[in-house]
Amino acid sequence: MNPRVELIVMDMAGTTVRDDGAVEAAFAAALSAVDVPAGSEQWRRARSYIHDTMGTSKIVVFRALFPDERADKANAVFEETFAEQAIAVAEPVPGAEEAIRALREQGRRVCLSTGFSAGTRDALLDRLGWTDLADLALCPDDAGRGRPFPDLVLTAALRLRVSDVRAVAVAGDTGYDMVSGRRAGASVVAGVLTGAHDAATLTAHGATHVLDSVARLPALLGNR
Repeated sequence: MNPRVELIVMDMAGTTVRDDGAVEAAFAAALSAVDVPAGSEQWRRARSYIHDTMGTSKIVVFRALFPDERADKANAVFEETFAEQAIAVAEPVPGAEEAIRALREQGRRVCLSTGFSAGTRDALLDRLGWTDLADLALCPDDAGRGRPFPDLVLTAALRLRVSDVRAVAVAGDTGYDMVSGRRAGASVVAGVLTGAHDAATLTAHGATHVLDSVARLPALLGNR
């Protein structure tokens, strides 16, 4: 029997945060910056890869696409463009803030996680007024590796001193969120339909549950 869930590790963009397409726009700007012509076959392949790997560390994505100095340039343009656009328009997914508060009122701890840089993460939290909303907020720089590796989840479990990896729940909108949660040993790996991937993709990558929104997470966990 699994222990009671003590910690929930939640993704940010697409799961708890709406960015009104800023991630897509930032990726487009990054590709243009490294001379990938819009509409070209290379562009289409890159866009497909980016969509399939949503949720992972952005620099890892660009290094897979461009195994040279262009990766660093693309990543820098992505972060700058996203900061300019998303920080101005980012809003909570409806019910996300209330869900986080409800989970903490249940005596659980909450970690917000992201594949963005520390600077972008902090700017998003400031924009939303969420600096103190969760117990912890992590990015790949804090953990060693981003998704699909288990590092973000395991770092949260260690820092917040959970008793057992099975006492962890993970929530996210991408297949890589699901893979990361599974690899970390979380007993609940919940996919949400407010972001990048559909139910079939989330399930194929290991979701134990698929929810319309992270707002439904407190009810799902219930007495777990």
